[in-house]
Amino acid sequence: MKSIKMRLAAMYFLEFAVWGAYLTSLGAYLSKVGLSGNIGWFYAVQGIVSLCMPALIGIIADRWIPAQKMLSLCHLVAGGFMVSAGLYGLSVDEPDFATLFFLYTVSVAFFMPTIGLSNSVGYTALRKAGLDTVKNFPPIRIWGTVGFIIAMLFVNFTGYQNTSAQMVVSGILSGVLMIYALTMPNCPTNRDAAPKSVIDALGLRAFTLFKDPQMAIFFIFSMLLGVALQITNGFANPFIQAFGSIDIYKGAWGVDNANALISLSQISETFCILLIPFFMKRYGIKTVMLMAMFAWVLRFGLFGLGNPNMPGVLLFILSMIVYGIAFDFFNVSGSLYVDSRTDKNIRSSAQGLFMMMTNGVGATIGTLAAQAIIDHYVFSKPAGLEQIKGWETSWFIFAGYAFVVAILFMLIFHDNKAGKAVSASVDEADPEGMVEV
Repeated sequence: MKSIKMRLAAMYFLEFAVWGAYLTSLGAYLSKVGLSGNIGWFYAVQGIVSLCMPALIGIIADRWIPAQKMLSLCHLVAGGFMVSAGLYGLSVDEPDFATLFFLYTVSVAFFMPTIGLSNSVGYTALRKAGLDTVKNFPPIRIWGTVGFIIAMLFVNFTGYQNTSAQMVVSGILSGVLMIYALTMPNCPTNRDAAPKSVIDALGLRAFTLFKDPQMAIFFIFSMLLGVALQITNGFANPFIQAFGSIDIYKGAWGVDNANALISLSQISETFCILLIPFFMKRYGIKTVMLMAMFAWVLRFGLFGLGNPNMPGVLLFILSMIVYGIAFDFFNVSGSLYVDSRTDKNIRSSAQGLFMMMTNGVGATIGTLAAQAIIDHYVFSKPAGLEQIKGWETSWFIFAGYAFVVAILFMLIFHDNKAGKAVSASVDEADPEGMVEV
C-alpha cells in the first residue's frame, strides 16, 4: 500500500512540476522579449482549451485508450511542443508572437486534460489497492504542489525565469512523466458503453442546475471570482522585476528572485488545503467562500502597497500567505459544495461545469481584462517610477473588483440547504484522515 502511495506521489510531483516550470514565470520571459502586450493571451488560452479538450480526451480515455496510456500520450504531445516552443525562443532574440503562441497553445491543449487524467489514474490505483480515496488522496495530491514549488525554484535559481529555457524544462519533465505514466496500474475502459449525446459528453447536462436559483447564483459568482485566478500567475513576476529599473530597488533579493518569492504562495497552499475540512464544518460554505473572496482583496491590495525592500517586502510576503486561502478555500470548498448539492447522475458534469465557469470562462475573461488594464496603466508608460505607479493602480483596481464581488455575494447568496449538505459531506470525508501521511 505504501508503494502505490509513493508511486502516485511521484506521478503528481511530476504532473505539477511540468506546470510550475513556466506558469508563474512565463510573463517575465514574455516581457523581456517584447511580448508584454500578449501575456494575457498566453494565460487566457489555458482557459479556452479547458472548455473542450479535457472532456474530449476524457471520452477517449473512458472508451478506447486506458487513462494511464492517454496520460502518457498527452504528455508526449504536450512535452514535444513545449520543448519546440522553448528551443524556438532560445534561437531568436525577438520571437514571432504567432509562431511561439501556436507551439505553446498546442502544448497547453494537450497538457490541461492531463490534470483530470492523473486524477483518474490516482483514484483507480487507490481503489485497486483497497484504499479509501477520500482519506488517502489529499496527502498524495499535496506532492503535486511540492513539485510545482520545486520547479518554480529551479527555474528561479538557474536564471531560466527570464528565458524560454523554462519551457524546455517543462517539456523535459513531460517526457519523464510520459514514460513514468506507462508504469502505473491499468485503468480499464468501457468500449461497450452506450454512446453519449454531445450534451452529455461535454458535460452540458449540468446546465440544468441553473434552474435552481441559488445554484445559478453560485455558478455566476464562481465565474466572477474565477476572473481573479490567473492574474497574479501572469503578471506578478514581471511586476516584481519591474522594480529593478529603479535605483533604490536594484539588487533587492525579491527583484532578482521573483519566482522564489512567489513560491511562498504555493507553500501556503500546502497548509491551507488541509485546513478546509475544519473551516467548512465549523463555519459553512458561505463564510468559507467569503473568506476566499476577501483574501483575494488582500492578495491584490498588498501587491499594490508593497515593494521589494524592507519593510515593504513584508507586504509581498503577506500577499503570498493569503493566496492559499484565496485559491484553495474557493476552489476546494466550491467543489465540495457542488458535490453536496447535485444528484449523483450529473455530479461529474456539475464538477466540469464548476471548472468551466471558473478556470474556463472566468479566468479567460480575467486575464484578457487584466491585460487591457495593465497595458493602459503600465506598458504604455516608460520604465521606472511611472510604470510602478501604474502597477499600483492596476492592483488596486483588481482588489476593488474582488471587494465588490465579495460584498455582492454576501448580500445575494443565501442557500439554506448548503450548511447541512456540506457539513454532511465533510463528516463523510473524515477530515482527520486528510492530514494523515
